[in-house]
Amino acid sequence: MSRGQPVFYYDLGSVWSYLAAERMMAELPVAPEWEPIHGASLGLAEPDPVRAECERVALGRGLQPLRWPEPWPPDTATAMRVAAYAKQIGRAVAFSLAAFRQAFAGGRDLGDPNTILIAAAACEMHPTAVLKAFELRSVGDALERAGERARSAGVRALPAIEVAGHVHEGEGAIEAATRVLEARV
Repeated sequence: MSRGQPVFYYDLGSVWSYLAAERMMAELPVAPEWEPIHGASLGLAEPDPVRAECERVALGRGLQPLRWPEPWPPDTATAMRVAAYAKQIGRAVAFSLAAFRQAFAGGRDLGDPNTILIAAAACEMHPTAVLKAFELRSVGDALERAGERARSAGVRALPAIEVAGHVHEGEGAIEAATRVLEARV
């Protein structure tokens, strides 16, 4: 990561991370590094969202109506390991958007390996490599290191965007990060 590049911290089971991810690339003036972190392992479990509010926000942004995955909240441990693997091979954005859409536009369970494989196939990740990535120690270590970076940056809630050493969290993170980035130009 270059010093000027923002970092987008997210968990695939976070509906607010999904809503931010769908607008991230279009609204931030600088493309962020996408850093998957397993929020639950960091104590960042998303509080039960007010579904009607999330649904209103999604519709207001022109997204498909939200379909809530069952069970809720989802177990994203495996999906986050695959997101860490996707980052290693340069497919973090594509895989993460596909997985978010499986969960929140399709209502599919990210704890189900078939859902993860569908998301992976959407971004041309080989299923055998994805199945192997579930178990690779190096992938788990990479996800753990990402969580440590998030913790040391000061991330306390998701989604979060780190810009120039400052962390912006929650629904207003994109707007706050954009103001900082535009002021630097």
